[in-house]
Amino acid sequence: MQQGEPSRTALGAARHRAAHQVLEGGRIFADPLAARILGVDGQAAARQSDDDPSRRVLRLFIAVRTRFAEDALAAAVGRGVRQLVVLGAGLDTYAYRTKLGESLRIFEVDHPATQAWKRKRLAEAGIAVPRALTFAPVDFEMESLGHGLVAAGFDLAQQTFFTWLGVVPYLTEPAVLSTLGFIAGLPGGAHVVFDYANPPVASGDGDEHAGLREKLSARVALLGEAFQSYFETEVLHAKLSALGFGEVEDLGPALIRERYFANKGGSSGDRGGHIVRAMTV
Repeated sequence: MQQGEPSRTALGAARHRAAHQVLEGGRIFADPLAARILGVDGQAAARQSDDDPSRRVLRLFIAVRTRFAEDALAAAVGRGVRQLVVLGAGLDTYAYRTKLGESLRIFEVDHPATQAWKRKRLAEAGIAVPRALTFAPVDFEMESLGHGLVAAGFDLAQQTFFTWLGVVPYLTEPAVLSTLGFIAGLPGGAHVVFDYANPPVASGDGDEHAGLREKLSARVALLGEAFQSYFETEVLHAKLSALGFGEVEDLGPALIRERYFANKGGSSGDRGGHIVRAMTV
């Protein structure tokens, strides 16, 4: 991310969410505000998504991780969760379309520059900011997540759900584990959904999309937001357990295909992008 500018990868993710509404008809994840918050119609967003296979794979992964996170959140609300923290919110639209606004207090955490950009986009698109939403701008070079949340009115004692999508690969491993440690240590209990990637391997070595991810890695590096962390699945699970997460659900490529694509169009490999739901309660 360039100083004083919003995250370019956050903009890219928003474009993929909007394109999914047209190219796949929002089949995996329906978002009526995805194009509107960008200031374009759905067809324009779709035209920006070319036939590059790496873009299609990423677009579908983004749709799946958002669907998975929101389904998990709905289940957690049914079990008593009353606070949601959207870490690295970008142009996420959940707070502006959810029907749970009366029973869920929402905090959007992001870099001040990205958050200012989003608020400008919301105003230009005529999307109202709900009463249940609180913006929590946090510059992690100057302030901790806990301090930023408490300053925004976050209740440390309330059971809380965190979504942390499209962020972990851009952070160092110590930064990732520090954030997860904060979440696991909340006295009221916590849930978190985040995504990560296994370390890259040679194309054809049990990872059907290795070449596509190499291309994606090069692309985001050119944007100044390079990938910084990868995790082996079993090692990550051990770290989550050590931090205090007692339940971990991990969807790798094979489970994603089985759950969302009826296992079509893929090999049996399970290396690549993963989505995790972890909880301490």
